[in-house]
Amino acid sequence: MIVDCHNHVLPTEALELLASERAFRARVDGDMITGDGHSDFRNGLQLRPTFHDPSAKLDDLAEQGIDGAVVSVTPPLFFYETDSSAGAEMAEAVNAGLARFCSHDPARLRWLAHVPMQDPLRAANMLEGALGAGAVGVEVGTSIAGARLDDRRFEPFWEAADAMSALVQIHPAYNQEHPALNDWYLQNSIGNPLETTIAAERLVCAGTLDRHPRVRWFLVHAGGFLPYQLGRLAHTARVRPELRDVGDPWAYLDRFWFDTIAHDRAALAYLVERVTPARVVLGTDLPFDMAPVDPVGQVREALDHDVAQFVLRNGGEALVGPERRF
Repeated sequence: MIVDCHNHVLPTEALELLASERAFRARVDGDMITGDGHSDFRNGLQLRPTFHDPSAKLDDLAEQGIDGAVVSVTPPLFFYETDSSAGAEMAEAVNAGLARFCSHDPARLRWLAHVPMQDPLRAANMLEGALGAGAVGVEVGTSIAGARLDDRRFEPFWEAADAMSALVQIHPAYNQEHPALNDWYLQNSIGNPLETTIAAERLVCAGTLDRHPRVRWFLVHAGGFLPYQLGRLAHTARVRPELRDVGDPWAYLDRFWFDTIAHDRAALAYLVERVTPARVVLGTDLPFDMAPVDPVGQVREALDHDVAQFVLRNGGEALVGPERRF
């Protein structure tokens, strides 16, 4: 079964809350979301049917030669900047909506929970409830409205995730502004992979991975720049006193999973060679325009036949684990 492990949904329950609750500073007008929060809302986000209609989602997947998907909410609905009550209300609406969405065809659809990371204890409790309700893991942003995932305030959440051996998808969010990225959509094409790289390397350097060995970390967009520039951090660890307590960064590479969204055959081939096929899963980023044009075909073009078949047909099952397999 070919499973897309990076696919986004805007469930109806969350859209209804978005339209009715002023705390989220957004408006839903027909098939458009606008607002002054996330940049996607400021620019206007069109609600394609594949965002909220499970039948349309499955049809879209079928057109791409994909059998099923692990879906997650789009980052504009993280709302980490709101107070914890509003954040929890949105997380509850998202999770209820994702559960309903996937119940349309539970043999082909799975979901990642959303939790209010601005309140780590509350987030931990919600994660436990979501896993009990059928979630296969949780999606979190690379930044919690400016706070980094390795910040000690989030230790209660990571302790809970570790106890549950949770799958954690880390998705770029709340990208730190850089004036050189304001033009030409560079905030996405450079900023998103940079955010993933920052989050992952900080987790390594801060010892978060050492303290929580059972968490399964999933990096989207082919791991950002991590697989291609980790050697620089490894060199830094050998020559700089700031990293004297950090082990060999390369030793942490097998703690991460990566999707196939490299947008380049040579880069994808290198990723699979560097981290092994067992750590790479199909991703599309659908229904956003940054999705590869032919995600399955690109995997087959980049990799040897047997390796491509392994990545495409075993990745989803391995990522979600035997207890939640498709």
